[in-house]
Amino acid sequence: MADLDNKEQAELDPADMEDVEDVEEEEAGEDSKARQLTVQMMQNPQILAALQERLDGLVGSPSGYMESLPKVVKRRVNALKNLQVKCAHIEAKFYEEVHELERKYAALYQPLFDKRSDIIKAVYEPTDEECEWKQEDEEELTVSKQDEMKEKAKLEDEKKDEEKEDPKGIPEFWLTVFKNVDLLSEMLQEHDEPILKHLQDIKVKFSDAGQPMSFTLEFYFERNDFFTNTVLTKTYKMRSEPDESDPFSFDGPEIMGCTGCTIDWTKGKNVTLKTIKKKQKHKGRGTVRTVTKTVPNDSFFNFFSPPEVPENGELDEDSEAVLAADFEIGHFIRERIVPRAVLYFTGEAIEDDDDDYDEEGEEADDEEGEEEADEENDPDYDPKKDTNPPAECKQQ
Repeated sequence: MADLDNKEQAELDPADMEDVEDVEEEEAGEDSKARQLTVQMMQNPQILAALQERLDGLVGSPSGYMESLPKVVKRRVNALKNLQVKCAHIEAKFYEEVHELERKYAALYQPLFDKRSDIIKAVYEPTDEECEWKQEDEEELTVSKQDEMKEKAKLEDEKKDEEKEDPKGIPEFWLTVFKNVDLLSEMLQEHDEPILKHLQDIKVKFSDAGQPMSFTLEFYFERNDFFTNTVLTKTYKMRSEPDESDPFSFDGPEIMGCTGCTIDWTKGKNVTLKTIKKKQKHKGRGTVRTVTKTVPNDSFFNFFSPPEVPENGELDEDSEAVLAADFEIGHFIRERIVPRAVLYFTGEAIEDDDDDYDEEGEEADDEEGEEEADEENDPDYDPKKDTNPPAECKQQ
């Protein structure tokens, strides 16, 4: 049979072979034009906006499959939905118990956080044993070599101490943490930094047992020239129950609102306000006068004056955006900054975040490798027809 096919191919007229080649070239040209047209369309912002609007309209819209089901099947699906609502209520109870566990373990963590604060403020000087820390690169060194390096480091530290006055505690600890974290550094202004140098501690306080779910961030400051408060607070009210109108949207506790505190600024030191001067010309007399106005100023300390959520829960777009960012920041300080402050001070926690992105890239590379392997394992795969040479063979 194979010999017959070869004979038929050999008997094809050369003109017919040219027609086949022309058709293949035309198809390749059409594919290339289609790709170019697609690229041009996707670069057009009006087309992208129209596509997005169309996709947004499809979100949540029925596919038509449910409508096609028999009535008796739809009835059973409704029973499944009722079960799902009950699951959501059980999940809400789960998160309430998680909150109770957080309260319990917060009490266990607090003595360690208090000691951290004492070291930062120079209230407590850690012992040599407490300061001992094994670096990763020391693991392969011999004991004698480690002792030699420690002695050398000790001599260098003593020499530095002789050259300059010994600093107390860990200066600018929390300011450094804030500056190392993009989410927080974006809030900082130059005029905020002298104030945050006086920040000595941040604590998280959970609501008492039996009370509505909430947590409070407490910012402790030493005496300073900017305000008389020693503690600034921000309280976040939370809810852990499914919404009756949309129970399937429940995905754990959500922040429902927040309240700040009043900062008792020293006269002339309020960095959340600035004074501007405007010149006004009288329409009739033509005289010019200078008017001084006080207007809001960008500052980290606006964090303690969030927009108020009205009882009906309706907010304008700007207020919604501010609150959404505020909730994210409050949650991040509670979940990451307070428990792992030293790692954000050194930058190690930030490196871990970067590693997470690298891992995603590696996973993508692995998937590409799997696709290539699948092609080679395909019984219909013909390497001679593969127009892409192996990576090591590609021309530079």
